[in-house]
Amino acid sequence: MTDVLEREARALLTAKAVRARAGRMLDVGLQGGLTHFTIDLDRMDGVADAVLDVTRKAYPTLDIPFHARWRHFVFGGVDRWAQLAGAASWPDRAAWARAEFDLAIVSVLLDAGAGAAWRYRDAVTEQGIGRSEGLALASLDMFAGGLFSADARAPFRVDADVLAKLPLPVLTSAFQASDANPLLGLEGRTDLLQRLGRLMAARADVFGMQDTPRPGGLFDHIAAQATDGAIPAPAILSGVLNQLGPIWPSRLELAGVPLGDCWRHPAIRADDATAGLVPLHKLSQWLSYSLIEPLQRAGFDVTDIDGLTGLAEYRNGGLFVDHEVLRLRDAADAERAHAVDSLLVVEWRALTVALLDRVAERVRAKLGRTPQSLPLASILEGGTWGAGRAIAFARRPDGSPPLKVISDGTVF
Repeated sequence: MTDVLEREARALLTAKAVRARAGRMLDVGLQGGLTHFTIDLDRMDGVADAVLDVTRKAYPTLDIPFHARWRHFVFGGVDRWAQLAGAASWPDRAAWARAEFDLAIVSVLLDAGAGAAWRYRDAVTEQGIGRSEGLALASLDMFAGGLFSADARAPFRVDADVLAKLPLPVLTSAFQASDANPLLGLEGRTDLLQRLGRLMAARADVFGMQDTPRPGGLFDHIAAQATDGAIPAPAILSGVLNQLGPIWPSRLELAGVPLGDCWRHPAIRADDATAGLVPLHKLSQWLSYSLIEPLQRAGFDVTDIDGLTGLAEYRNGGLFVDHEVLRLRDAADAERAHAVDSLLVVEWRALTVALLDRVAERVRAKLGRTPQSLPLASILEGGTWGAGRAIAFARRPDGSPPLKVISDGTVF
């Protein structure tokens, strides 16, 4: 019985489960069965047009990269990481890939919502940069400065022992956070990195195959699963969820398996122990998208990019609320703050995933493109995230999302 339960639990640690259960949530919503939202698909064409407008401005040739952390390291037209990596000496492509896994994993784990007030003063441009871009540049500066390395002569690495003992004041200072420059969820981020450090130290068989334990060890773990040089993108997510799963704060578990970014909603029916469970895996999928390019640069063919799903976060979700595809049953909910595990937030996030697939179909149809020539990862980048941010700033001066979510720094 325990083996059966564990298999059911592990099945939730997949993009396939995210897509299937998000689709069920949309079906329930279209039948009028959700507690907090109604759905108006007639407004989806306007969403697709908004996404195309933003995409054409950002990528006039429609040569669109994947939505990944690497985009945030480009600032003022300069690719900061490409500059650093290009000037470094790498013994082989695998060493470069391990460093990129180190950087991507730590940077994404630090990338939960920053709040509207926080800014990172960039030493190069002397600009104050907020939100994801500011968090990205801050994390890149930490990495390049050797903050996470045990060896001052080798700054471009992240060592398990360093993360496990990382003091909150050190991260606070590195983010330039203070009472006057508050960063949301800083304790949660620090705890997450410390958990990662302890996990890697305990799992040298995964994270220390070619080196002392480090996030880059996940590159070797995933690379070992390649068949004829090919790795399906969902296998990247499987590696991330199954190997990094224990670092997440204690939430739902099934048969001793931590389910991560997975929540309860009574509308989701199943004939096994997973009934009522809604997996979303936002940060893990964002990380998986960000690990595709290091694998490609190392010579692997990453396939089935669309096997991953859209990201259940507030820019993509705000896109559908602000365009009134999703409407609150109770307008007063727009003024309230909602817990991450509330039915309203679970509905919103699951609906976002399902609607992203639908808007991708419309965008491709308008451009005459296929999923192979324009994968969802590129539509997110082009794309839905930017269109969500654009309408947020058009509707609200501070660009805040249309719904308020109480975050601990490990979900959004």
